[in-house]
Amino acid sequence: MVFSEAFKLALQSLWANKMRTVLTLIGVVMAVASIIMVVTLVNGANRYVSTKLSGYGADVFTVERASSVIFNADDYFRFQKRKILRIEDYQAIRDNCAECGEVGAMLNRYTNVVYNGHSSNNSGVRGYTWTMLGLNNIEIALGRGFTQADEDHGTHDAIVGYDIVDNLLGDGNPIGKEVRVDGIPYTVVGVADRLGQTLGQSQDNWVAVPITTYQQTYGYNDTVSIYARANGNAAAMERAKDEVRVLMRTRRHVAPGQADDFEIETNDTFLDIWKQISSIFAMVVLGLASISLVVGGIVIMNIMLVSVTERTREIGVRKALGARQRDVLLQFLIESGTMALLGGAIGVLLGIGVGKLITLVVGFPTNAPLWVIFLGLFLAGAVGIFFGVYPASKAAKLDPVAALRAEM
Repeated sequence: MVFSEAFKLALQSLWANKMRTVLTLIGVVMAVASIIMVVTLVNGANRYVSTKLSGYGADVFTVERASSVIFNADDYFRFQKRKILRIEDYQAIRDNCAECGEVGAMLNRYTNVVYNGHSSNNSGVRGYTWTMLGLNNIEIALGRGFTQADEDHGTHDAIVGYDIVDNLLGDGNPIGKEVRVDGIPYTVVGVADRLGQTLGQSQDNWVAVPITTYQQTYGYNDTVSIYARANGNAAAMERAKDEVRVLMRTRRHVAPGQADDFEIETNDTFLDIWKQISSIFAMVVLGLASISLVVGGIVIMNIMLVSVTERTREIGVRKALGARQRDVLLQFLIESGTMALLGGAIGVLLGIGVGKLITLVVGFPTNAPLWVIFLGLFLAGAVGIFFGVYPASKAAKLDPVAALRAEM
């Protein structure tokens, strides 16, 4: 039997039992759709996060009291026992780090911003040194940024994100308007460029004030985040980090041989942490999808066994007319493989479609690489052939005389 004839017979058999074919394919469709959707979402998110982080500059690193991502309670309590980073630590790094081209500090909290009787929802309030806009690659769209004088004199000037402009300040020139943050008035002197969303969360809902003004308002007991930009290439980055580490260990009286009681992190650190989280998520979901794939394969095998029983006479006739065992084996293998491939194709379309729908509804990024489409089809076809071997072998080994008598 030629392959094309076997394929045609397989399609005819599947079309003759449409409802059974559809029910059989559900497991394979859901498994392949899950695989495609998860890989699409994770791959898109990885590329998006990588792009966002690279926007902050590969030559910038941070000094923090605690790690940005905490995986367990023990680490959390260990970080909470550490001394906070103070503005004096920032000043020491600024004045003494020879390998650092630019140093800044930031404080942050969330509150409501009020203008003309209207209030924003959970806006970020940031205390910035005058260098922080450049370190965070934030461009000014309207007005101006902070100056050294703003920081030195603790002015009540503010820079706002575009969500504050769109939702509170309304039409017209926002420069010079007065907003209130926790009841304290600030004059808008600048509006930052739109940053968009990261994983569905707006990055433009914030107000920045000079760090000295922030501390005068909220006190001096919040830990400071310190940002530093290295002078030059990757080697300079390592030298700058080492210099900052020595300065911080000296200031915090960390004895030789003891671990740092602060964290120095780069963009690569955040990206590695994100990839660990996303890979764990992907492995869990893919594991569940694999179970669905196996269940779908078992269903295919059972349906093929039923098909062999129903078509015993057909098999007997074919053998009586000269069909060899391998012809019958090929026919049923192609039938089970075609059934699984059909389910895989539907699963691929469904997975990509759901991913795109998620992007449209919540803005979560997706990216469907070509290899994952082929992977889904390959897995579906492999499952169909693997679980179709036993029914096909059983059909091929039927005795033609017994098969003909079974139906008479």
